[in-house]
Amino acid sequence: MSTETVENDLSPTAGGDNEHNESSTAGHTEAGSTGSPETQPVPPRPKTTIDWSQIDAIVGGYHGSPYDVLGPHVVKTGDKDVVVVRAFRPLDEQVSVKDIDTGKETIMNRVHPGGFFEAVFSRRKTPFAYRLILTDSDGTAHETEDPYRFPLQITDYELHLHGEGNYYQCYERFGAHMTTIEGVEGVQFAVWAPNALRVSVVGPFNGWDSRVNPMQRRTDGGVWETFIPHLPEGTYYKFAIKSRFMGYDVDKADPYAFYASQRPATDSRVWNIEKYVWSDQQWMEERAARQAFDKPMAIYEVHLGSWKRSPEDNAFLSYQELAHQLVDYVKEMGYTHIELLPITEHPFDGSWGYQVTGYYAP
Repeated sequence: MSTETVENDLSPTAGGDNEHNESSTAGHTEAGSTGSPETQPVPPRPKTTIDWSQIDAIVGGYHGSPYDVLGPHVVKTGDKDVVVVRAFRPLDEQVSVKDIDTGKETIMNRVHPGGFFEAVFSRRKTPFAYRLILTDSDGTAHETEDPYRFPLQITDYELHLHGEGNYYQCYERFGAHMTTIEGVEGVQFAVWAPNALRVSVVGPFNGWDSRVNPMQRRTDGGVWETFIPHLPEGTYYKFAIKSRFMGYDVDKADPYAFYASQRPATDSRVWNIEKYVWSDQQWMEERAARQAFDKPMAIYEVHLGSWKRSPEDNAFLSYQELAHQLVDYVKEMGYTHIELLPITEHPFDGSWGYQVTGYYAP
C-alpha cells in the first residue's frame, strides 16, 4: 500500500507536528537571561486552512456545526482551489487518509496536540471517497469510515414542517435509524434540542466522550443530526447535551428510541424495527367484519406488568408469553377486546405507564 506525502504549503514548519514545534521553541532563553517562563513569548500556532477559534471549539467540545469544519472541504489557497480533509481523533497518535479508489495513504498533520488533524491535497479540486487509518498509542492501526464525509439527510422541507409543528411523521427521521448512505451501513441520529450549544452521540463506541461524535445543528429550529457508520444493532447510546445557558451538561436518553434499557440502566439502544415481518394479513382482512357496528363489544382493560407474573421468580412475562396467556384468559372470560394501559417506556413500574419517557420503545 503506497503512501503519498501531503503537498501542503500550510503545514507546520519543518520538524513535525504542533507538539514538536512547541517543545523546540517554548521556554528557551539566552544564557544569563533573567526572564521568567511567564514572560516568554507564546510560540506561534501552525498555519491551517481554518480559523483557530473553530479548531478550539471542536477540541473543547462546544462546536455546534462540526460538518462545517470536519470531513472534506474545498478551500482556496492563494488563487487555487484545493481539497482539505480534517479529523478530530483525541485518542489516536496518527491519522492517515486512504483514497478508496487508488489505495494511497496520506499522513495527516497534527495541528493541535488535543488530536485535531488536517491534510491538504493540492492536486485535487473536488472531494473524493476516502477512509481514515487510525493508529493508537500502541502502534495498532485500523481502518474506519469518517462520519463527516457523508451528506446530511434531513431535507429542508422536513425542517420546515417540524418548525411549523406539522411534521407528523417525525419519528421516521428522529431517533436512531439503521440505514445505508453511499453504500455504507450505519445509524442516522436526529434529535430536537433548541436550547443546546452542542449535542453529541455518546456510547461505548467512542468511550462516552462527548467531543468525538458531535452532531450538526440544522438552522435555528434546534434540530440536530449526524450519521455514524458501522454501528451494530443493540448499540447503547445517549445524547450528550451542552446547554447554551450556565454551562449545563447532561446525557439524555433518546425520546424517539425504539429500544430502552431496563432499569436501573437509562441508556437507549439502536434497534431495527423494519426487520419484523408481519403475518396478520388474514386478521386484517377479517377485521372490518369482526368489528362492525352491530357486533358485540366487551373490553378487558389490563396493565401487563401487574396482571400476572412468572410463578418461578415473580418476573414480568414477556410479550410472547402474554400473547398466549392473556388472550386465552380473555376469550375464556367472554371479552372481545383488550385495552392496554400504557406500554410506552416509563421509569417506574408502579406508575402503570403514566410517566412516559419514550413513546416508541415499549
